[in-house]
Amino acid sequence: MNLPASAYRCYRHPDREAYISCQRCERLICPDCMRDASVGFQCPTCVTEGTKSVRSARTMAGGKVSQRDGVVSMTLIGVNVAAFVLQLATGDRSGAIYQHGAMQSYAVADGDYWRLLTAAFLHGSVLHIAFNMYALYLFGPFVERALGIVRFVAAYITMAIVSSVFVYVLEVPSVPTIGASGAVFGLFGMALILLLRAKQDVRQLLVLLAINAVISTQGNISWQGHLGGFVSGLVLGAAVAYAPRERKQVVQVLAFSLMWVAVVATVVVRTSLLTG
Repeated sequence: MNLPASAYRCYRHPDREAYISCQRCERLICPDCMRDASVGFQCPTCVTEGTKSVRSARTMAGGKVSQRDGVVSMTLIGVNVAAFVLQLATGDRSGAIYQHGAMQSYAVADGDYWRLLTAAFLHGSVLHIAFNMYALYLFGPFVERALGIVRFVAAYITMAIVSSVFVYVLEVPSVPTIGASGAVFGLFGMALILLLRAKQDVRQLLVLLAINAVISTQGNISWQGHLGGFVSGLVLGAAVAYAPRERKQVVQVLAFSLMWVAVVATVVVRTSLLTG
């Protein structure tokens, strides 16, 4: 620039001398307004405009990439642990938390529909919650990274409820069921689909699934809840992994919507059978 000495002033701070120009708009800027650029400096206004024009990174599902890896998974672990402590503090299986939160078909049919979700945050023993939380710790962050926070929360809640709906339909109505394992099996299903889509080795996961499938048929373990969670995880995982890029959001909304329609319809029909 070839200007008189009095004209060398920062365009944002006219009272300050400036001899460096912004690389984008070429206006003079003082040291306080200088922002490092790939070449030279830019002013704050141009930096802000440039940031707006840059597309933010997206997950496989099309959601925003979280800056805090696994934050929802760790929060869910914390909520489950807190619920377990509260359950023990209020009398465990004889207390109000268990009595009003466990999945029990006759109670749901009488109007306690919240049990379809609350049962996923209650556990029968330290070993029970330890296994489920360890599995959530291993697979939760991976699925969360692929989906993004909002979709992951929606998927987890959906899988937990679908798991309870399978219990509602297939379990003896008087038998109470609790545990996050239905949602965890949903994470197994989603992880399997996502790994297959990425052409990764899934042999270890298949072995884990086989072991858990055998365990699910033993003792007082709810194979119905495990099956419901796993099936819903496969469906939602496929909607995320295999939807065409240009229709990704539409396919995902459709998958979630159809699953919730099926949930509501199934609950209505089952309730009418139990109360009729």
